[in-house]
Amino acid sequence: EGYLQRGPDKRFAIGHKLKQFSLSILSNVAVGAPRHAILEALAEEIGETCNCTMLDGNRTVYFDRVEYNWPIKIDLHLGSRLPLHATASGKLFLAYMKPSERKRLLQAAPLSKNTEQTITSLEALEAQLKLIRKEAIGFDNEELLAGMVAISVPVFNKAKRICFTVAVHAPTSRKSLDDLRECVPALRRAAAALTASYCEDEGSK
Repeated sequence: EGYLQRGPDKRFAIGHKLKQFSLSILSNVAVGAPRHAILEALAEEIGETCNCTMLDGNRTVYFDRVEYNWPIKIDLHLGSRLPLHATASGKLFLAYMKPSERKRLLQAAPLSKNTEQTITSLEALEAQLKLIRKEAIGFDNEELLAGMVAISVPVFNKAKRICFTVAVHAPTSRKSLDDLRECVPALRRAAAALTASYCEDEGSK
């Protein structure tokens, strides 16, 4: 039925229908109301579109989003699945993975070149991921789409593992990457509020 799938090693893994089902739950209005309110306040403070993403295999997927009311918009709708190495949130997930897991994932297939700015060298990407891990800030400098920049921060649980990310993106005609870096304090305040609402450990409840 597509809810489970068996891999080459005979183990069961989550199928595409179950992934869609879980995304629907995360995006549910009642379940996600506090999260969406936090995103709305963040978008209003920053003046740009904000979103939340989670890890989905070798992609990052949008599960909440607040579009700021500008005439120039970038259409990345809920459910969009984007490459890890070319997105601000995706690089955060990579930076916090175990090195062995990250190596296995990145070496599975060539890194896609989405724009002239996309990093496709594993060595160059690893060097950038070290900086991202140190700063706890992911960034996309026109690496996914030409003319778009983005900044993201992690939403940690009590065990310091990433639950998901909160990010802002904007067209370069309106904001530079340095401009978005000035939004990091606001992003971190939102991340702290999201942690309190959604990322408490089961053992702490």
